[in-house]
Amino acid sequence: MIRMQVRDRETIQEAVRRFRKLVERSGLKKEMRRRQYYEKPSEIKRRNHIRAERRLARERRLAAGRR
Repeated sequence: MIRMQVRDRETIQEAVRRFRKLVERSGLKKEMRRRQYYEKPSEIKRRNHIRAERRLARERRLAAGRR
């Protein structure tokens, strides 16, 4: 849960800007998008597997460039 206190003499625009930053940093927006639709466990595993393969491929390319 995100809590924010509006400071003395803080304008609404400043408070909204601070609130947006808090939401962004907390990952709440990302989590809401992820939970917007149900995703089967097999789809989650598949997506994580693809992400890991891409990460490994990128690391291999970087390691090959260092030689």
